[in-house]
Amino acid sequence: MLTIRDDYEKIYTNIMNTARTYLMDHPYLKSLIVGVSGGIDSGLVTALASEIVKGRPEINLIGRVIPIETNTPEEIDRAEKIGNAFCTSFEVKDLTDAFRHLSKEIISGSDRDRHTDHGEKIRQGNIKARTRMVYLFDLAHYHQGMVLSTDNYTELLLGFWTLHGDVGNYGFIQFLWKTEVYGLARFLTDKYRAAGQPEKAAALRLCIDAVPTDGLGITSSDFDQIGVTTYEEADQMLIDYLKGNKAHEAHPLIKRHLASAFKRNDPLNIPREVLFKE
Repeated sequence: MLTIRDDYEKIYTNIMNTARTYLMDHPYLKSLIVGVSGGIDSGLVTALASEIVKGRPEINLIGRVIPIETNTPEEIDRAEKIGNAFCTSFEVKDLTDAFRHLSKEIISGSDRDRHTDHGEKIRQGNIKARTRMVYLFDLAHYHQGMVLSTDNYTELLLGFWTLHGDVGNYGFIQFLWKTEVYGLARFLTDKYRAAGQPEKAAALRLCIDAVPTDGLGITSSDFDQIGVTTYEEADQMLIDYLKGNKAHEAHPLIKRHLASAFKRNDPLNIPREVLFKE
């Protein structure tokens, strides 16, 4: 894991083979559900999913862009282009009203007084992510499907996701570094262009070129939250640290990695052998 790979043909082939085998082994699955944000991760996952279900008309790829209050028109436009290019069923589902009602009920005035503006944005961002996932999992239940995860390994190590908020049932890219996510997306873009599928290539290219954000309105870009200027820098710093190099131990990115360990161990359960220990 502690290296950046660029053999994208192999990565692509292994994702295809593994996911297709999973679907064959679980014939009760009739759909794949993906929340499309307009970002690189969900764009890539949607493109991969479209290839996985190719030749399987009984399995629908259902995409939803779910704007909530702070999503920009540019994000929504990119998401719509991805959805229209790759999904068999695609809609825009605005949950702003649902979020506002839920947020008002959950976060009382006295609770707000105890938090900074940034803390308030994080709380509201968590509610947004969990609201979206409630909708997506309900959709999956209705359509006899599973929700696809759109997280990557860099985000996993940084705790850059919401617990019970944006992790699905099956992840194609959970163990790819963000640098590799971009590389695989560029590989697919070239593949679509060579195959004479310009709409797909263009939709994915827009996601590659976009400024990465969490889509929750907390900051204007991912980099504002993790303290670096590129994901290449973030990945290399994490790799160096995990190899034992402590030169950046005081950096905000490494501090975030350490502080988010509880997320990677959730839920914590007391083992059975401890429960019955003499």
